[in-house]
Amino acid sequence: MRKCLAPLILAGLCCAAPAGAEILAAMNYETKAGIAPRREGIAIVDIDPASPRFNTIVKDAPLPPDFIAHHIYFNKGQTKAYVTSLGRSAIAVYDLSTFPENVAIIPVPDCKVGEDMVFSNDRKRWFLSCMGSSNVIMGDAQSDATLKVIATPQSGAAEAKPFIKHPHGLTLNENLDLLIATSTVNPSDFKEAGDTIAFIEASTGTLRATHRVSNKPSPAAEAPVETAFIPNREPQIAYITNMLGGTLWSAAWRPDGGVELQQVYDFAPIGQGVPLEMEFSETGDRLYVTTAKPGALNVFDIVDPRKPKLLASTPTAAGAHHFVFSPDRRYAFVQNSLLNLPDMSDGSVSVVDLASDKLVAKIDVLQKAGLNPNCIILMPKWRRAED
Repeated sequence: MRKCLAPLILAGLCCAAPAGAEILAAMNYETKAGIAPRREGIAIVDIDPASPRFNTIVKDAPLPPDFIAHHIYFNKGQTKAYVTSLGRSAIAVYDLSTFPENVAIIPVPDCKVGEDMVFSNDRKRWFLSCMGSSNVIMGDAQSDATLKVIATPQSGAAEAKPFIKHPHGLTLNENLDLLIATSTVNPSDFKEAGDTIAFIEASTGTLRATHRVSNKPSPAAEAPVETAFIPNREPQIAYITNMLGGTLWSAAWRPDGGVELQQVYDFAPIGQGVPLEMEFSETGDRLYVTTAKPGALNVFDIVDPRKPKLLASTPTAAGAHHFVFSPDRRYAFVQNSLLNLPDMSDGSVSVVDLASDKLVAKIDVLQKAGLNPNCIILMPKWRRAED
C-alpha cells in the first residue's frame, strides 16, 4: 500500500499550488475487505476541485493495523488531534503541529470500541462513547487521563432506571448542562440494537434519564446513531438519526425542562436507508443528512423544525457517511464508506455542488489504492471557528 501511495504523494508535492488554491482534509483509511495485508493510516488529501493538486495525497502516516481507527477530532484549541479506536482500549493523540505523524497511543482501559468524542468549551474535559463496554468516559483534556467512567448502575433492574447501552453518538449542549448518548448496536452482534437516547448531566457525569425514539414496541431495533442541535434556536431542538429504523426524530425542550420527542421524517418512501450524519446551514434553516444505502446527501428546509421538508437528494455513492463543507459553503465533500460493510463501502469522496445539488467531482485517490476512508475532517486552516 505504501508503494501504491508513494507516486501519488510525490506527484502532489511536486505541484506547487497557488496560495489559497487548496483545501486540505484528513482522512483515516483502512484496506478494503478481502485485501491483505491489512493497512491503516491517516492521509492528508487536497480536496479542492480548483487546485492543481486536487485528488492527491500530500502527506500520509501509518497507524497500527489492529487499531481500527474510526473518527478524527480536533480539540477546542486546535492543538491536538484525537482518533478513536474500534480495535483497542485506547485513543490516538497527536500534536497538531506534526499531525498525522508522531502518534501517541493513550490507553483507556475502561473503553471498548471507542466511537465519538466531544470537548467542553472550557477546554478542560472530553467525553468518549464506548459502544463495546456500554459506558462513556470523561477525560482530562490536558493530560488525557480518565476522570470518570459513566455507566449504568449494576444493581437493580437496568430497564427501570436511566441506562446506557452500546452508546455511539455523543452531543454536548452546555447551555442545558446536557450530554446525549445514543444507544446504537452491539458491535459483536448488529441484531442487538437499541431504541433509546440517554441524558447525562455534563458537569457531573450523572446519568439522568433515558428516552425512547421509536413508535414501535420495545425492543424496536431502531439504532439511533447521531444527535445534533439546531444552532441558535430557541427553544432548544435536536435531531436524531435512527440508523436501522431509517427515520429522523426531533427532541424539543419545553420551558419547564421537559422534552418532547417525535418522528419527523421517514426515508423509506424515497428509497433510502441507514441515515447517519447531520450538519446545518450557517443560518440554521437547512439540515443536511447522509444516508448510506444506497448513498445520498439530503437537504431539508427546517424553518418549521418539526416538519422538515426535503428540498433535494443528491446520489453520492454506497456508504455515504461523514461530510464536510468547503469554507465558502460552495461544496459538500461526502465520504462514502461505513465500516467496510457490504454494499456500503465505495471508498470514494463525492463532491456535491450545493447551489445545484449536483455531483460535480469524485475524489478516488484512496479508492484506487484499495483503501476505504472512514472519516473526513478539514484541517484547521479551512475550518470555521465554531466547528
